Amino acid sequence: MPEKIKILYVDDELNNLVGFKASFRMDYNILVAENTSQAVEILTKHPDIRIIFCDQRMPDKTGVEFFEEIRSWFPHPIRILITGYSDIEAVINAINRGHIFRYVKKPWTDADIISAIEESHKFFTANSLLAIKNEELQKAYNELDKFAYSVSHDIRGPLSGVMGAIKVVRHLDNLTEIKEMLALMENSVKKLDTFILSMHDYYTLQRGELRIKEIDLEQIVTDLRDIHQGNISANKVDFNVNINQQEPFWCDDITLRLILNNLLSNAIKYQKQENENKWIELNIEVAKGQATIYVKDNGIGIPENYLNEIFNLFFRASTQDAGSGFGLYNVKDALLKLNGGIKVSSVLGDGAVFKVTIPNK
Repeated sequence: MPEKIKILYVDDELNNLVGFKASFRMDYNILVAENTSQAVEILTKHPDIRIIFCDQRMPDKTGVEFFEEIRSWFPHPIRILITGYSDIEAVINAINRGHIFRYVKKPWTDADIISAIEESHKFFTANSLLAIKNEELQKAYNELDKFAYSVSHDIRGPLSGVMGAIKVVRHLDNLTEIKEMLALMENSVKKLDTFILSMHDYYTLQRGELRIKEIDLEQIVTDLRDIHQGNISANKVDFNVNINQQEPFWCDDITLRLILNNLLSNAIKYQKQENENKWIELNIEVAKGQATIYVKDNGIGIPENYLNEIFNLFFRASTQDAGSGFGLYNVKDALLKLNGGIKVSSVLGDGAVFKVTIPNK
């Protein structure tokens, strides 16, 4: 059953308050106040009040003055003035100054009040949706601003490195020195390629639709192992996998691969280079209607004060590798689309554990 619209009626005449509440209490949640001070107390206790009716001729101040006073304190409720013909100039002035939504003539009828409530409720709903959209637009604008800065910074950085190396190589004759410059150029190109792939993942998640099918976890893990085998071997990392699947698992293949790929990529990337016993564990269990995935490593770990920020767009917790700042953001975004969740635990210098849960589709 939908929640009743909460309405405040302010009038110094007790009979009017009783009559208003008796007429509309069945359809609406009616609160009443005998003066403006009491009205302010009620508004403070009930921030979900949507509509305020107030009589123009109050003993301490007029209805217009009351609405003008509370406008900055309680901007969201729709304000409706109740007034007689003799106060019509004040009403027009108030409407022109934007303090009230509309007025109801005195003595009012049930039809007048119901009409005013319906129009006010529609206006309140439209304003609320507009406020949400404005907030979303502002958030999108801020994100776009950060995105534009990051793109220009992260693309120009590797390109500048390549251009600088090219200028140096032009004046080199020593083959060893040339190879060193080529290695620097290759590293810059790899960073650029990683960034471009991360942006592709980002837009795939933002615009793509889920395509649910039965997942072959063994095949996905085999494919990911093949993708990362070069880095695994080069960094001398032991990669151990355990899959315990007790029931079929249905999910979006591309999104699941994106999640696993980013987590494994980070686990490889942030190993302690001086460690002679580097390892990564991938444990997957499918049971009771969900997949539970653990990605564990004994790498550099994450500072505790960064654990709540690592999933933010463009955030980088470490300078060990020039990441794009997209990876974990993409992981979290992908999991939102799958109605999944992720938790991380880590001790700086002692690795990290990412726990992912994804419901069976």
